[in-house]
Formats: sequence, C-alpha cells, structure tokens
Amino acid sequence: MIINKEELFQKTLEALKEKPTEQNMFNKFLDLYPAEWKQLKVTFSKFNRSKQFGKTIPLPRPEVSIRKDIRVWLKKQQ
Repeated sequence: MIINKEELFQKTLEALKEKPTEQNMFNKFLDLYPAEWKQLKVTFSKFNRSKQFGKTIPLPRPEVSIRKDIRVWLKKQQ
C-alpha cells in the first residue's frame, strides 16, 4: 500500500511532458518513486510467503495494483 497516492500521482502527472496515459504514468511513477515501488513489491512478496498452504487470499500483483490505481485516478481527473 502506498501512502499519499493522490499526491504522488499528481506530481507524476506534472512531471510528464506528453499526454497522460496509464502506461506513461506508470513508467514515470517508477522513475520518480523507486522507493515506494520497491516497498510495494516487498509487501507483496512478504504476503505471498506468509500465506498458509491451501488458503488463498487474492492480492493483485504490484504492477496490476498500481496500474489500476493510476487508471482510477486518471478517470477522476477528467
């Protein structure tokens, strides 16, 4: 989970030179906030290791999660 997503997405949007798309925002986010991205991947990895055998709790992969968040945020901006 990323804290202050809205603020980070806004700063990412401001850093873009081209028309914002989900892919552009995702790539720029990775460039601007590698620490947050790493933390998201670490959290996902820890969660997957801690699952008990036979019990599944759906948690989207970090790439899917952040792309979905960006998509939702971009729709709210229109």
